[in-house]
Amino acid sequence: MSRLVAALLILTGLLHGPEVYAQDKLKVLLLDGQNNHNWQQTSPLLIKILESTGRFAVERATSPPKGEDLSNFQPRFADYDVVVSNYNGDLWSAATREALYSYVKGGGGFVVVHAANNAFPEWPEYNLLIGLGGWGGRNEKSGPYVRFRDGKMVLDTSEGRGGSHGARHEFVVRTFDNSHAIMRGLPPEWLHQADELYDRLRGPARNLSVLATAYSDPATNGSGEVEPLLMTLEHGNGRVFHTALGHDLTAMNCVGFQVTLQRGTEWAATGKVTLTQVPPNFPTPEKTASRAFE
Repeated sequence: MSRLVAALLILTGLLHGPEVYAQDKLKVLLLDGQNNHNWQQTSPLLIKILESTGRFAVERATSPPKGEDLSNFQPRFADYDVVVSNYNGDLWSAATREALYSYVKGGGGFVVVHAANNAFPEWPEYNLLIGLGGWGGRNEKSGPYVRFRDGKMVLDTSEGRGGSHGARHEFVVRTFDNSHAIMRGLPPEWLHQADELYDRLRGPARNLSVLATAYSDPATNGSGEVEPLLMTLEHGNGRVFHTALGHDLTAMNCVGFQVTLQRGTEWAATGKVTLTQVPPNFPTPEKTASRAFE
């Protein structure tokens, strides 16, 4: 079936979207096994979010538990179009660290989900890949804060901790770069379901492009700053999509989280976004929208 015929069938309701991509699925490797968040719950949901598009085929690489030997945890990154990290735990072996960095620099895609930006404060190349991170002793030596002044992104090198968040709550996500393929066609503002709004992230911030932000309200014990939440980076021939959203199932069931993750993963893998359809139930500035998977 040609792509054009399939697209016409989708429009007429005779064919579901996933079948369009049956012949050219992108290979995704999901990393998990350690996290201070409940990866046992969120990893299966991440797989469903991605595979529901029909664009991706996902496999998992699950590390040994915290404190155990990681020397044999050596995923074959080069076998995949994109690697999605739901990992925050013990430092990998030097061989595995070098393999991931070389994979991305050589043209591979990498996606960082929520607490994966807490990982590896002591690994300089990882912090280059993700641009900004939090916790793990990060501070001004780790790199600047990203701040927004008069509508422009600026780097703030003042002293202070790296990484914090207030109480979980719903908050409005605002597009900062509507020209990027990941954000194109999405509402400029939408209400995200209850989540941890990461703030005060710090890092090298090299080659960093901010796609969307949210205000971290002091009323929720936030920073009082507009904070970057969706980001992209390019390293050599590779691409990174970084989403600070996605604390738990509630946050990941947000249609806004799902759409931006799907688009960001495709962009990291290919440099393009073909998943351009905006669901009719996409959240508005006043109302959240949830899509749960059985």
